[in-house]
Amino acid sequence: MKVVLQRSKQAKVVIEGEAVGAIDFGLVLLVGITHEDTEADVKWMADKVANLRIFEDESGKMNHSVTDIGGQVLSVSQFTLYGDCRKGRRPNFMAAARPKQAEQLYDKFNENLRSMGLVVETGRFGAMMDVEFVNSGPVTIILESGA
Repeated sequence: MKVVLQRSKQAKVVIEGEAVGAIDFGLVLLVGITHEDTEADVKWMADKVANLRIFEDESGKMNHSVTDIGGQVLSVSQFTLYGDCRKGRRPNFMAAARPKQAEQLYDKFNENLRSMGLVVETGRFGAMMDVEFVNSGPVTIILESGA
């Protein structure tokens, strides 16, 4: 499982001109699932995301998590995170999970975040989406389970 995590001042997902998910201050997550991922990976990743200390404290040090600050999460499914570009000129997506498996694990990931008290907004699995956000910092971190 891969997550590109970005600290954000505001964010939204737009599908065919309609905002389907939006947050204020918090995290934008681009979430990729591979065919080897399990519910254990999903649980580990949700815990990591909820508790990763990347928000500043009063001294300006990254000491607070999204949970600590009462931030929100915009989670967007992103199979292209598993695009292998080492050969040729077109990405190979063979490492990405099949849609049925990916959607189940993606939904479970979001449920895990919600069970930790986080407000989680999403796009629509499998849809063509426009993601608009203001990257705060900028802070962008790539997380991988099983690494």
